[in-house]
Amino acid sequence: MTITRRTALTGAGAGIALFAIGRPALAQATKLRFAHPHPEADSWHKAALLFAEQVKAKSQGRYEVQVFPNGALGSDAQTISAVRGGSLDICLTGNPFFTGLAPKLNVLDLPFLIQSRKHAAAVMDGPIGDGLRKELEGSNLKALATWEIGWRNLTNNRRPVVTANDLKGLKIRTTPNPAHIKAFQLLGAIPTPMAFTELFTALETGTVDGQENPVTLILNAKFNEVQKHLSLTRHAFTTGPVVMNKGKFDAMPADIQQLLASIALECAGIQRKMNEDTEGSSLDALKKAGMQAVENPDRDSFAKVVTAEVEKEFVGKYGSDVLDAIKKTAV
Repeated sequence: MTITRRTALTGAGAGIALFAIGRPALAQATKLRFAHPHPEADSWHKAALLFAEQVKAKSQGRYEVQVFPNGALGSDAQTISAVRGGSLDICLTGNPFFTGLAPKLNVLDLPFLIQSRKHAAAVMDGPIGDGLRKELEGSNLKALATWEIGWRNLTNNRRPVVTANDLKGLKIRTTPNPAHIKAFQLLGAIPTPMAFTELFTALETGTVDGQENPVTLILNAKFNEVQKHLSLTRHAFTTGPVVMNKGKFDAMPADIQQLLASIALECAGIQRKMNEDTEGSSLDALKKAGMQAVENPDRDSFAKVVTAEVEKEFVGKYGSDVLDAIKKTAV
């Protein structure tokens, strides 16, 4: 009886084992980490979550994207470095932080160059954008698409900025982009490059007098809590490449490569529309929070000082082809 029961149990166990071997194992999803420096209230985070949702759905669960906002995985420069090295899969940050790796991208940050969001979309989603994104591949970065930060406007704690002369002597946080630095030098300000993740504290402690970003981001980052004056200078339009480690991208199946790029491009349009739709309400919220806004500064006074000189410097280094192409792009 004992032998018979043991034999039966052994046989049952063997059947279970064979059944388990015969069943296809459930494939583990490949996880991709995606970092950006903006707060969770910002359009970058909302669009990144949509990107993650779409990647999971359209890959049928084969790939999952984990989104880390607010500089949780490092500053702008640190996340770019991590993606290049492969310890981070994807990052999103402002175009100015990539120009040290691909100097020609500096063209996108020239003052008063981009005329409208339609102009920006035509440039970034077409052949010009493709060519500029390709510039990053030599640094082991694959740019999937280009999102936006938006129109840069000035804030500071010392005085209203109505004309170019009002900027003289102000210490302004800028990106490390040569075009931004040169423009503020020409205006008589003191440009002070630093990471976005360091900016709130720098404003709070008075390390810098002011900064320049879109009203949507000024509100979402709560800069109104540490800045008094806002001037809608719209002096530059800033884009944001969504980049992936190129080696990891190249090793992926072709269908997944196409999927990531197509979803990133689709989300670019959605993210730009988010910013466009909330600019007015963001400005209203900033004014209600106590910021003193100059809504119609003398933009021509800024453009006359910076446009020709900054473009001249760029053309002297990289030629005029891409700049001319951007100016001629139909919208």
